[in-house]
Amino acid sequence: MNKVDVLLGLQWGDEGKGKVVDVLTPRYDIIARFQGGPNAGHTLEFDNKKFVLRSIPSGIFQNGRENIIGNGVVIDPLLFMEEAQALEESGIALKSILKISRKAHLIMPTHRLLDAAAEALKGSSKIGTTGKGIGPTYTDKVSRNGLRVGDIERNFAQLYQQARDRHLGMLDSMGWKGDFSDLEARWLKAVDYLRGYTLIDSEHYINHSLAEGKSVLCEGAQGTMLDIDFGSYPFVTSSNTVAAGACTGLGIAPRTIGDVYGIFKAYCTRVGSGPFPTELFDADGEKMCDIGHEFGAVTGRRRRCGWVDLVALKYAVMINGVTRLIMMKSDVLDTFARIKACVAYEINGVTTTDFPYSIDDNNISPIYKEFPGWQTSLSNLTDPSQFPEEFNNYIKFIEDYLQVPIAIISIGPDRTQTIVRSL
Repeated sequence: MNKVDVLLGLQWGDEGKGKVVDVLTPRYDIIARFQGGPNAGHTLEFDNKKFVLRSIPSGIFQNGRENIIGNGVVIDPLLFMEEAQALEESGIALKSILKISRKAHLIMPTHRLLDAAAEALKGSSKIGTTGKGIGPTYTDKVSRNGLRVGDIERNFAQLYQQARDRHLGMLDSMGWKGDFSDLEARWLKAVDYLRGYTLIDSEHYINHSLAEGKSVLCEGAQGTMLDIDFGSYPFVTSSNTVAAGACTGLGIAPRTIGDVYGIFKAYCTRVGSGPFPTELFDADGEKMCDIGHEFGAVTGRRRRCGWVDLVALKYAVMINGVTRLIMMKSDVLDTFARIKACVAYEINGVTTTDFPYSIDDNNISPIYKEFPGWQTSLSNLTDPSQFPEEFNNYIKFIEDYLQVPIAIISIGPDRTQTIVRSL
């Protein structure tokens, strides 16, 4: 039986997973998304076109490969329909290459309302949710009140009404008043659209495919530091973004996992609320944001920027069992005279390289190692032999610190601006 490879983010999301999945897709028969929902935006650029995928796997643009939305994903039929129809208009025969797990949970219109109402009640303690209803949907899943894709093949009207009425009772207790009839009507129309796709028991489908010798790449969303168990809780997402999430999100055994590709930026970003030990509030941080066009693909929110955090990366490498690293957006640092990397934390006077239980910004001071910048453009390079010495030194230090090779380096947004060092 073949093994699956897993590709996931090692920071707070927005690492560039979509581009790398697109680049790696020709090596695989199947691309399978294993968690998250339309709060995750994977951006791809090629042929002078830009695409943002929210629910659909990033392998859809390469040679008709099969793509699967796994059981660990939550789907908003309305947002899915809008995304899918835009892709179909661009010439992608989506219904012939995309399959959806019956066990994936549905985001209802009332989940969006619950998300907004709950966030409003938090006041100054807001998590920074995208408001897409992701958290309430996963809450219903865990509390065994969820509505699943497979339910559209059953007595859906009755099941939807029961879930809807339960949500309206909750909203009433939270003081919500309003009318969502238009949103609901459009959502129900989108459910009919969803019926036009091939629905599968993805755990059987993927395992049968592996037994037949097919190769599978598992695509994660968000990043390790947003994992519900291992991220910067409570400022995290509602699912397991780590490699183990591929097992529960697709129905594969741990022994079937082969390589784990961990993606990180040459610096670090975070969108929304939550601690960020290496965040910069100076001109360097503004420069990273402006050069890197650091705005959320889904929300449009300006991302917070800072130096790369190797303490957090080492932790993410350990949790995921990363076998190969992929460094993104190296070109953003081209013009910096000095570049820093966080190599340890000082917490209440004690120095540590272990990621702690809590990373409250008030009690952590990052300890940096400084490097001379390469101060030359990387964007047009085509081979590792062309890398400037200063850039090679930065790469080697990160590899030595993390004890994992950097296999791929991205030097621009286009799929062609990708340099493979070793695979």
